[in-house]
Amino acid sequence: MNKAELKLYLETTFPTCKVSETFDFPLLIVNQNELLEVATKLKESKETLFDFLFCQTAVDKTNHFEVVYHLNSTIYRHDLEIKVMVEDMDNGKIESVYSLWKAAEYFENEIFDMFGIRFKNHPHLRRMILGEEWVGFPLRKDYTDERMLTK
Repeated sequence: MNKAELKLYLETTFPTCKVSETFDFPLLIVNQNELLEVATKLKESKETLFDFLFCQTAVDKTNHFEVVYHLNSTIYRHDLEIKVMVEDMDNGKIESVYSLWKAAEYFENEIFDMFGIRFKNHPHLRRMILGEEWVGFPLRKDYTDERMLTK
């Protein structure tokens, strides 16, 4: 399936999602409450077989977060980017995709560590880079490091 065919498939299969494209990949913008259902279909459908989550990150857009997923089908050799908006900047929560792609365990821990977004049904969500004693989330736009202000 080429990029245009994949885009058409996404538009037809997921009518509640917005489909566009990035520089490299088709982009699927998914409602937060549909994430797991859409991701499961993308992984298990014989038309797509997105079996590899090769990147998962977040972006602070000042008034909301975007959680970004990059998927690949090692069978069909096509790629896809998914974005999900998380509106709650203080207590952001989103469903974990660990049940689909085990690599999400580390990606989601890093996102939690750096942005404070929690992942529901994650097997062991924790701060893995900065440590439990660290205060704040350094990749948020509102973060300030008090140690740097005293120098």
